[in-house]
Amino acid sequence: MGPEKLIDEFVERMRAAAGTNLVSAILYGSTAAGDYVADHSDVNLLCVLRETSFASIEALAPATRWWAKQKHRPPLLLSAEDIRRSADIFSIEFLDMRRHYRVLWGEDVLKTLEIPLRWHRVQLEYELREKTILLRQHLLVSSGKAEAKWELLLRSLPAFGTLFRHALIALGDLGAGSKRETASALGSKLGIDASVFGELLDIRERKRDRKSVDADEIFARYLMLVQQVTGAVDKMLDPAA
Repeated sequence: MGPEKLIDEFVERMRAAAGTNLVSAILYGSTAAGDYVADHSDVNLLCVLRETSFASIEALAPATRWWAKQKHRPPLLLSAEDIRRSADIFSIEFLDMRRHYRVLWGEDVLKTLEIPLRWHRVQLEYELREKTILLRQHLLVSSGKAEAKWELLLRSLPAFGTLFRHALIALGDLGAGSKRETASALGSKLGIDASVFGELLDIRERKRDRKSVDADEIFARYLMLVQQVTGAVDKMLDPAA
């Protein structure tokens, strides 16, 4: 069963389980944008509920257990009030949701959502620093294991691609290009070499055989890139640095 049929089946199961408590089911991210890559892309779903009590969430368990068996992660569960009140501290997430999304059932709660940007740069630096630290930790664990390094590299690309685009937004560039174009544009703005990102995308998209590339060499360049971007974002917040 393909992703679209699985998604439709899951929404029907959620509707049956939640009843009138389900406000909407929304697909967002790469699958909504038509960029789904088997074995790499996540199917991102947002389910908006009228209320999020223990009992209402437990009622969804049969549907989510079925979804987990299809090897997909559980949906985000938010109330309409959660969305409205947290749009300021989750500006990155909500801006991304609204960039590529499709209402599968119910109300379009994202269309009129106001997303304040007063904490955007702070969240951006936090996310970059956290993910860079995690990248280093996982690299340490995968030392001497080429396959583990490749898995780490390719799984981390979407998250850093998103943050690179938000670094451009913080620099005043609201362009909505591809991940490849975003990395290139950010590299030009910051005066750094971002070509490794495009090379890794080629491998992730199976346009290039990773056996022809040295994992350690490309990892070294990738780590340098994310550290350079993180440092540049820090200086946006602290001009005296």
